[in-house]
Amino acid sequence: MNISALQKERAKYQPKVPKSIVGSVKMIEGENTQSVADQDEIQKLFPNTYGLPLIRFEAAEETKERPALNVGVILSGGQAPGGHNVISGIFDGIKNINPESRLFGFLGGPSGLIEHKYIELTKEIIDEYRNTGGFDIIGSGRTKLEEESQFDKGLEIAKDLALNALVVIGGDDSNTNACVLAEYYAKIDAGVQVIGCPKTIDGDLKNEMIETSFGFDTATKVYSELIGNIQRDANSAKKYWHFIKLMGRSASHIALECALKTQPNITLISEEVAAKKQTLAEVVEYMADIIIKRAEDGNNFGVALIPEGLIEFIPEMKTLISELNDLLSEGSDFEKEFKHLKKSHRLAWIAEHISEESAKVFKSLPTGIATQLTLDRDPHGNVQVSLIETEKLLGEMVKSLLEELKDKGKFSGKFGTQYHFFGYEGRCAAPSNYDADYCYSLGFTASGLISEGKTGYMSSVRNTTAPAAEWIAGGVPITMMMNMEKRHGHMKPVIQKALVELEGAPFKYFASKRGEWAFNTQFVYPGPIQYFGPTEVCDPTTETLKLEQQK
Repeated sequence: MNISALQKERAKYQPKVPKSIVGSVKMIEGENTQSVADQDEIQKLFPNTYGLPLIRFEAAEETKERPALNVGVILSGGQAPGGHNVISGIFDGIKNINPESRLFGFLGGPSGLIEHKYIELTKEIIDEYRNTGGFDIIGSGRTKLEEESQFDKGLEIAKDLALNALVVIGGDDSNTNACVLAEYYAKIDAGVQVIGCPKTIDGDLKNEMIETSFGFDTATKVYSELIGNIQRDANSAKKYWHFIKLMGRSASHIALECALKTQPNITLISEEVAAKKQTLAEVVEYMADIIIKRAEDGNNFGVALIPEGLIEFIPEMKTLISELNDLLSEGSDFEKEFKHLKKSHRLAWIAEHISEESAKVFKSLPTGIATQLTLDRDPHGNVQVSLIETEKLLGEMVKSLLEELKDKGKFSGKFGTQYHFFGYEGRCAAPSNYDADYCYSLGFTASGLISEGKTGYMSSVRNTTAPAAEWIAGGVPITMMMNMEKRHGHMKPVIQKALVELEGAPFKYFASKRGEWAFNTQFVYPGPIQYFGPTEVCDPTTETLKLEQQK
């Protein structure tokens, strides 16, 4: 494996961990828990893993001999910086418990468990991947563990390898599936524990016990570096508005964090748009107003941040998409008729077959976006919202509005656009020191939960705005985070997504500052992630977490 000079140096980095998990450890059980909502339904579905106590680890004086552990690990879903360090932490943790312990990685995500594809992760393999980005050590996948036949196939290989436990490293859906798997194995007394680790760059897997999902810190630092570079270019050339779409379909945490780091002129927060029931036209008018006022000061340039999932938070767009999904559902008579129409007639036909309100919105869209809504559909016939080029939609609509205003003598500036989408650039970056430390600690903590015989828990590391030695390591029952939601027409137990809280400290601070940032050029240029140097430069956590904890 060829490695860069940076990777060679990063391999020597020893992640900082809570002092409570170094050396001898004792487990402290707290109060029993209940789900965040729908307690009766969740308890009925998870009778064996519901109501478990919170767990905290503390340093112990006595050392006790503990048996060797055989553990399997799965990477599930999209990549996030730090996954390799979670695995390194598990490996070192179980070896610390007993040097005879073994770690097996299932290849290609959950499908590796079902199809019995795995490798043993040895020290030689682990050492190649310490403090590196990506999930390439064993690969990831999006197969969902939902059916008993899958659980039974997984149990076959777990028995063959004499596994004590499986660790599922994933987001909210993956950890929901991990909890279902834990419940099933507990119900049949399979003897296999299941532990989860909180992963997603989107930042929407968090609560009072999970301060942040891993990868969020690194990804937002990567995006903020790029945004800062673009802001400096904009401030140098002074001739373009840069519309930047950022990952975050279900929540706007990435956009908010990047705004706090870089202070752009415009940042749209999907949750605020939904709360205010803003129309698409109102969003466009808000952006245009800032552009006009900046132009009046001679500033025909700026930067706008746009969350990937914004469209689904605009009530009228949500209604339009729902109507299009119903109209063009796979196999319907309307879908067949639509496919036989000439392309030049399709948009007018759509407008005639949806509600008057939705038709008005549909006709206001740029032709390319309207066509995209009717053609880019998933196998079920639904609009693929993630493929909508929201940044171009807004840019073209703002341009049209400014041209109208120019004709009326209400705008005399210039408006040129550049479009960007930052997504994959951040998912496999080499983890920041914070993510390297946090992820390693999550993995090491997971090994402690396994050693204590726990199942249905997620590894938890808190107090992370303090020095790492003071972090609090433990476990939270996954059922504690669950509620019932409608998925594909059926009510299902799922981990509740954490949206941007409009009454929370991070958003309130942003809202208090965005007026200044809009009309003045107060850009911040964060630069690249720093791995070596002063603590205040290399180890800071996110602005979001600092504001949430007021530190």
